[in-house]
Amino acid sequence: MAPEYLLWAAVLYVGAAVGSFLNVVIHRVPLGESVVKPRSRCPACRTTIAWYDNIPVLSWLALRGKCRGCGTGISGRYPFIEFITALIALVLFARLGLSIAFGVQFAFSCALIVVAYIDLDHQIIPDKISLPGIVLGLLAAIPGGMPAMTDAVLGVLLGGGLLLTVAWVYERSTGREGMGGGDVKLLAMIGAFLGWQGVLLTLLLGSLLGSAIGLVLMASQGADRKLAIPFGPFLSLGALVTLFWGHAIVRWYISYAGLAEI
Repeated sequence: MAPEYLLWAAVLYVGAAVGSFLNVVIHRVPLGESVVKPRSRCPACRTTIAWYDNIPVLSWLALRGKCRGCGTGISGRYPFIEFITALIALVLFARLGLSIAFGVQFAFSCALIVVAYIDLDHQIIPDKISLPGIVLGLLAAIPGGMPAMTDAVLGVLLGGGLLLTVAWVYERSTGREGMGGGDVKLLAMIGAFLGWQGVLLTLLLGSLLGSAIGLVLMASQGADRKLAIPFGPFLSLGALVTLFWGHAIVRWYISYAGLAEI
C-alpha cells in the first residue's frame, strides 16, 4: 500500500477513535463524571469494555449492537458518531492536509457534535465546551489565521449579542424564557471560529432547520407552539454546513440574486 493511502487510513482511524471518545464525553460530562477514568464500560452492567470490543464501528457491528457481558442493546448512535467524526476528519484532511488549520477545524467540529447531542439529551449546553471553545477560536485567529482576528472578535460579539437580544425580546413579549444562556455562548463560540459572516449564515440555517423540524414535530404530535425544542443541535448543524459549504452558499446566493451585477 502506497504511503499516501496509509496516511489516509491513519486519519480515518484516528477520526473514528476520536468519535469514540466523543461518545464518552457526551455521556459523562452532563453527569459531572471524569472523561478519562474509569475506562469505557457498559452503561447497563458496568462491565469494563475490553479493547477488542472497543474498536470504533467494527466492534459494534461484530457484537450486533449488544454488550458482550449482559446482552443489553447498545445504541446505534455510538457507531454513527464514530463514523461521522471519521468522515469529517477525512474531508478536512483532503482540504487542508495535516496542518494547524486542520487541527483547529477538526476540534471545532468535534465540539459541535458534543454540544448537539448533549443538548438533545439534557437540554443544556455545558460551559465546559463553549467557553474554552471561544478562547480556542480567538487564539486560532492570531494574525495569519482564519478568520482574521477582527472578524473573530466581531463574531463573538455578534453571535452572543444577537441571541441575547432575541432571548430578551422573546421573554419580554411572552413572559416565558425561550432561549437559554447556553445557546448564546454557543453562537459566540461559533463566531470565534467562523467570524461574523459565519454567524449570520449559521443563524439563518439553524433557524430554517429548527423551524422545519419544529413544524413537523408539532404536526405529528399535535403539540402547540410551546413545544420545547433544543436549538443547540440546529445551530451546530448550521455551523458545520457553514464550515464546509458556507462560501459556496454565499456565492450561489449572490449569483442567484443578481447581486454581482450591482
